[in-house]
Amino acid sequence: MTTKNRTLGEFIIENQTSFKYSSGELSKLINAIRLAAKVVNHEVNKAGLVDILGAAGETNIQGEDQQKLDVLANEKFIQTLTNREIVCGIASEEEDDFITINSNDNNHQNKYVVLIDPLDGSSNIDVNVSVGTIFSIYRRVTPVGTPVTLEDFLQPGKNQVAAGYVVYGTSTMLVYTTGDGVNGFTLNPAIGTFYLSHPNMQFPEDGKIYSVNEGNYIHFHQGVKDYIKYCQEEEGDRPYTSRYIGSLVSDFHRNMIKGGIYIYPKSSVTEEGKLRLLYECNPMAFLAEQANGLAIGGKNRILDVQPTELHQRIPFFCGSKNMVLKLQEFLEKYH
Repeated sequence: MTTKNRTLGEFIIENQTSFKYSSGELSKLINAIRLAAKVVNHEVNKAGLVDILGAAGETNIQGEDQQKLDVLANEKFIQTLTNREIVCGIASEEEDDFITINSNDNNHQNKYVVLIDPLDGSSNIDVNVSVGTIFSIYRRVTPVGTPVTLEDFLQPGKNQVAAGYVVYGTSTMLVYTTGDGVNGFTLNPAIGTFYLSHPNMQFPEDGKIYSVNEGNYIHFHQGVKDYIKYCQEEEGDRPYTSRYIGSLVSDFHRNMIKGGIYIYPKSSVTEEGKLRLLYECNPMAFLAEQANGLAIGGKNRILDVQPTELHQRIPFFCGSKNMVLKLQEFLEKYH
């Protein structure tokens, strides 16, 4: 079977034996995420036609205004994962606390927890710019047969068994890893099937794109300022190109394909950083490392960070290996 003809479902079945926990549960879980992504994709694509644009009139746990599609995507993913009875817990960026799930006759026998950002970059919906979903999967650490606890969710990123994202753009793609490389699948909307379109995705070791919200430049710490100036210097293959969409999924996806670095530092305004360790940084860091890239929070590898709270924020630098290493040199000057 050629790459072009291989569906996501076939790929999951063919590759589940390479996963060290090959009970089939993880395959069912990826399939449930695939189904929910198709539902959310349908809603995103008709956003301009029905009343699901704009703010929902509420704020989430981070104090951010929730968009109507945020709420809808959150409901769809939680509903789909719950109905499939294959996870024991869900944590969402849109929920104050984690959700414990017990199937009707299972007595808390399920082994996986899912952490999810249901609609990353949702403020871009109103202006028809690409948004996405980010997910992260862990095996529980508390005993099977008991309800999940906070401990099951506060695991370092290196414990992830799978992670990925869906980008809802000019085409809709699902990109994921189970620790054996990164593969991308594009949705054929005519028949509702994802096909393997980007096998073995890799960050180029070098890149010429830097992605940062330069409007916050004045608030950045000096090491980050110096690196941005380095990117803008006319020397060698520089200056680099500045590209920033404001949707992590979209910026990450472009940089993985073309080569680049994504920068979201802490600042004098956001001293802890802004991105969430569990819902955004860990899954993207896992994908980056599986695709020959790097992800750091400063000195430290993102995947080694021990979480202390469900909605913890952290600085995030991620992308092509040599670009991240060069940034790290600038950061270390001021530690």
